[in-house]
Amino acid sequence: MRKLTYLAVFEPTKTGYSVYFPDLPGCVSYGEDFEEAQRQAAEALGLHLYGMEKDGEEIPAPSKKPQVDPETAAGYIVSSVTVFPDIVRNELDNRAVKTNLTIPAWLKELAEAQGVNYSKVFQAALMDYLGIHQPSERGK
Repeated sequence: MRKLTYLAVFEPTKTGYSVYFPDLPGCVSYGEDFEEAQRQAAEALGLHLYGMEKDGEEIPAPSKKPQVDPETAAGYIVSSVTVFPDIVRNELDNRAVKTNLTIPAWLKELAEAQGVNYSKVFQAALMDYLGIHQPSERGK
């Protein structure tokens, strides 16, 4: 399983820690204490890398020594943050999303009278329509 580790800069603020990743401009986070900041940084890193991969962007190699912004507050901490991008992608790609669809009123009444689970039926029908027999075939 792929594992990526980047160095993050944890900058003390009056209310906690701001976090940024010098290797990944735009990847920022915050926590009210250091432990929360670490958790939030891992989540931000995973989401940022997921977005870059979805957009077809090249993932930069982690540097061994971060370029700390000269305006970073005194007392900052540099710490490594590790994510497993395949786990993040699996969680995000398989999360439930809401979608609207339109059916005739008489069909809705019949389905509700029989206790139909619309989500389950729609998923099965859509997978059948797309020729997907197992959820793991997604993307093939």
